[in-house]
Amino acid sequence: IGYAGGPAALIKAMVKLQSQSTSGANAVAQAAALAALEGPQDFIAENRQIYRQRRDFMVDALNRINGIECSPPPGAFYLFASCSRLFGARTPDGREIRNSDDWTSWALESANIALLPGSAYGVDTHFRLSFATSMEVLAEGARRIAAAADALSR
Repeated sequence: IGYAGGPAALIKAMVKLQSQSTSGANAVAQAAALAALEGPQDFIAENRQIYRQRRDFMVDALNRINGIECSPPPGAFYLFASCSRLFGARTPDGREIRNSDDWTSWALESANIALLPGSAYGVDTHFRLSFATSMEVLAEGARRIAAAADALSR
C-alpha cells in the first residue's frame, strides 16, 4: 500500500505500470492503511526527532573516521557514505581495498559489522547502513566501522 505525488505525467505513467504488475491490495491491508492515515499522528513528531538525532550521531561519527565521508540525507533511515578515500589501503594480510565490495567485506571480516556495498546501488564509491536502531547499537557500530578503517594501512 502506498501513494505518490508528483507531476501528472509521471503519476499517470506510474499508475499504468503498477496496474499491470499488481492485482490490488487485500482488504486487511486497505483497512490497515486507512487506520494509519486516520489514526493518531502524535508519535510522528517525536519519532522524527529521535531519527534526526540518530542520523546526526552517525553522520558525525562516520565523518570522524579517517577515510570516510558522509552527508546527512534529508529523509530515510539509512546513510550512504563515501569510502573512496580508503581505496588503495591494504588489510593487514596485504589485500587492497579497491571498491565498496572490498571495504564492506573487510568491515564484516575484521569488525563483524554488516554494511551494504554501494555497488548494489550503482555507486561503487559508497556504502549504505541503517540507523534504525538504538543509540547504544549505533555507538557500537560506529566503533566497529572505525576499527575496520583504522586496521588498514595507507
